[in-house]
Amino acid sequence: MSGIYIHIPFCKQACHYCDFHFSTNLKKKKELVDCLVREIEFRKEELKGDQIETIYFGGGTPSVLTIDELRFLISTIFENYEVVETPEITLEANPDDLISLQDVSCHTERSRSAIEEASGTIFENYQNIGINRLSIGIQSFFEEDLQLMNRAHDFREAEKCIREAKNHFQNISIDLIYCIPGMDDDRWRANIERALSFDIPHISSYALTVEPKTALAAFIKKGMVQDVDDEQAERQFHILQEILEGAGFIHYETSNFGKPSYFSKNNTAYWQGKKYIGIGPSAHSFDGEKRGWNVRNNQKYITAIQSGQVPIEYEELSKTDRYNEYVMTGLRTIWGVSLSKIENDFGSKYREYLEMQSQNHIAKSLLFWDGDTLLATKKGKFLVDGIASDLFMVNLKK
Repeated sequence: MSGIYIHIPFCKQACHYCDFHFSTNLKKKKELVDCLVREIEFRKEELKGDQIETIYFGGGTPSVLTIDELRFLISTIFENYEVVETPEITLEANPDDLISLQDVSCHTERSRSAIEEASGTIFENYQNIGINRLSIGIQSFFEEDLQLMNRAHDFREAEKCIREAKNHFQNISIDLIYCIPGMDDDRWRANIERALSFDIPHISSYALTVEPKTALAAFIKKGMVQDVDDEQAERQFHILQEILEGAGFIHYETSNFGKPSYFSKNNTAYWQGKKYIGIGPSAHSFDGEKRGWNVRNNQKYITAIQSGQVPIEYEELSKTDRYNEYVMTGLRTIWGVSLSKIENDFGSKYREYLEMQSQNHIAKSLLFWDGDTLLATKKGKFLVDGIASDLFMVNLKK
């Protein structure tokens, strides 16, 4: 099974913390969508013989696309690839887009496709073109947090969006951010409890990080906003674990919690090393042996595609690279790192190295063995990226 990721590099406005590739200028949107379609066609041979199990629209903000644009992209995939009978098709969306598209009479200039589909709600129209999973960027239910992050929606729109979405979709995920400056533990608990009140089956949650060249980094440097607090981040991560696991969620990946049968198939495929192609500027691809990444510039991407070229660079992964990636992704999940897989795929030298390097973290109750599988403890899950780096092989290149 394989997947297709489509990067939509547009947003209505820039969040202060975001360093993903996007533009707030939508003038080239139609032209770029046409190029996405062409790239999908150009690259069909890469997944020849593979069934497509997941299609994921990420960004950026994919909900800025019209129904017709989304339909065009999805139909092109079905026409050029072998797709399973019921693929998971996820759309990342912002609450303000979904709410504004519900009331099409108020947004004629940016919602022409929605007006053309005015016989149904935006959620019904999404369903009609095959989208069956929504990932909604809530981030917080508190206005002060949303304003600090420069989110385009307010808390009322967030709550209204979830209520409307639940009338049409079962498979819904929401994003929440913790360690926001000024967010104490009580407000974080209230955020989680508010999310639980909507009976959402999947929650992705991330600590706010300060990325270079973002507005947030500039505000912190100028003293306008307090810096993020590592102790706050760890404390609020464990609060998240405690509340969600107590509510029946499975902490199946460091930043992801799902009810049974509601894990993200798309993201799970990434963590389990399955093949996927990334369509669009800045999108990444993986075929099991090498990684690729498209140019991170909308105009350069458009120019290349229009000339018949896919603007992608590749990196061949050595055995050591693949071992390191397996350790990193495996430790982040409930599936862990299998000693037998290490032995079979990489050899005894790698297995012995993993066993040796893990001993110190096991002694500190950060890792443990379940049979031949190495897993992070509840305490270790917050520190898992640093732990994984200690297990990386850095002295072998073959």
